Amino acid sequence: MNIAVICYSDAGAALAGRVSEILGLPLSDVHSIGKFAVKYGFSAHEKITAEMGDLFSSHEALIFIGACGIAVRSIAPHLKSKTEDPAVLVLDDRGRYVIPILSGHIGGANALARSLAEKLGAEAIVTTATDGAGRFSCDAWASTHACAISSMETAKAVSAAILVSDVPVASEFALPEKLPAGLVPGEGGPLGVYIGVREEEPFTKTLCLIPRIVTLGIGCRRGISAEAIREAVSEALASARIDPRAVCRVASIDVKRDEAGLAEYTGDIGAELVFYTAEELAAVPGDFAESEFVKKTVGVGNVCERAAVLGAGIGKLLIGKTAHDGVTVAAAVRDWRVEF
Repeated sequence: MNIAVICYSDAGAALAGRVSEILGLPLSDVHSIGKFAVKYGFSAHEKITAEMGDLFSSHEALIFIGACGIAVRSIAPHLKSKTEDPAVLVLDDRGRYVIPILSGHIGGANALARSLAEKLGAEAIVTTATDGAGRFSCDAWASTHACAISSMETAKAVSAAILVSDVPVASEFALPEKLPAGLVPGEGGPLGVYIGVREEEPFTKTLCLIPRIVTLGIGCRRGISAEAIREAVSEALASARIDPRAVCRVASIDVKRDEAGLAEYTGDIGAELVFYTAEELAAVPGDFAESEFVKKTVGVGNVCERAAVLGAGIGKLLIGKTAHDGVTVAAAVRDWRVEF
């Protein structure tokens, strides 16, 4: 986790040293009044706020050592949204309390606060309602299990409902016998949670938690555009009702490594792009739609299906080879379990 520590006093600087050591941070990620004074030479608040925008946008978490008020005033101009803001924690300069004040669930501030407090011998002051009530937090669970959230508005509705009653949950994957407080098995009703990679809405108002565990296998003609790949993938995913947000990886054969359109498309969807040799693809076990022409051209009879399965850790094929305007697409899902 990319973390910056910001401190204001001598006692805070000493604690910052302990925090950075615990978290394994380089000293360059510890920002003190002294360092800002040397660089700027004006008031304490301005020294911190002068670079706060860069710190806020370039780090996954900020740890302030000092008063909550200073931290709040420093970050206030840079707040964007619950899904974009980094985790923000405040420690008093004596190291007695660790208080997450921003992005407790999605950004992981609550979890970081508890971990840091335990190692410092401090007390974590966690104020989010579901944590205080000991109830399931959908956004925190999604964050720690690499799941996309279909709607923050619906997530808020679930979080509010779960404080007063149990909310039903349905899943494409087997649910454990014991569910966390606030969840019960269910297949329908006015409001509920669905966990899966397929586009399903079993409840009138459904919060979908979508694990990013799908690998796309892609083959393409030379010089293909990102838009052509996007259209082919959209068609293939829609035909199988696979949520595009479930895609975490795009895989192909290494002779496509220099395809600019493939790289552009993968970057646009925020996925990892991996390549395999013909020998690696040929060794993938399973029955695939083989083509002699493709084998003569690249050395293996099927690229997209084999690449998808291999990219998913020898996963299960969800979409077999589909062709669209010079692009072949397949999709596979890696082995995954619902755990609470």
